[in-house]
Amino acid sequence: MRKPVIAGNWKMYKTIAEAVEFVKRLRPLVARVEHCEIVVAPPFTALRAVCDALRGSNIGLAAQDLHWEREGPYTGDVSASMIREAGCTYVIIGHSERRHGHGETDAMVNRKVKAAVAEGLTPIVCVGETLAEREAGKTLEVLARQFEGGLAGLTAQEFSRIMMAYEPVWAIGTGRTATPQLAAESHGELRRLVSLRFGEAAGKQVRILYGGSVKPENIGGLMAEEQIDGALVGGASLAVDSFTAIVNYRL
Repeated sequence: MRKPVIAGNWKMYKTIAEAVEFVKRLRPLVARVEHCEIVVAPPFTALRAVCDALRGSNIGLAAQDLHWEREGPYTGDVSASMIREAGCTYVIIGHSERRHGHGETDAMVNRKVKAAVAEGLTPIVCVGETLAEREAGKTLEVLARQFEGGLAGLTAQEFSRIMMAYEPVWAIGTGRTATPQLAAESHGELRRLVSLRFGEAAGKQVRILYGGSVKPENIGGLMAEEQIDGALVGGASLAVDSFTAIVNYRL
């Protein structure tokens, strides 16, 4: 049985002090949660401090990105070993804001995934279509292209370390959310692609999160879909109360 994951992506929000205060407030509110894994992804500057503040808790730590090289002349970048040393066990890769705002290609995503897996991190690999692509009926084509390009060359064993996140670009930060049925259809297609590439068992086991304007008001409907294994939460993860309500969707 796939254990759901609720991950909060804080993007470029929260100073170190604000991040630490957040997790100190969050810890006791989710300390007894067993129905899902909980992950937070602070900015790079706060990773070490948040790691220390989370020690002994049931909350995992993710970075929001990485570079595929272990070291080198890459101003402003951080490597898999650096975020691992900062306390991360997860890393978000290929988020649409990286693809569309920073020009990340599927080939770059692929190199990042391989670097993360080699370092023992769990990548959360994001895929999803734009509004224009959906309206043109190209959703499945886009998902297949991003899947094939982003996960090329991985063995089944390497893929077993990976989670995926379906993020329709048109739903991120817009207040628009894919209906549970639409999201489940895309999740089902991703699961089919996994089965074809890595085997039926991998298709059944891979956890696929939904991302795109997830809120306390819609998490229940999303999680009622068998194909949806959790959420990658943006804006609603920035407030303790709303993120706690999403984590506690079963209550």
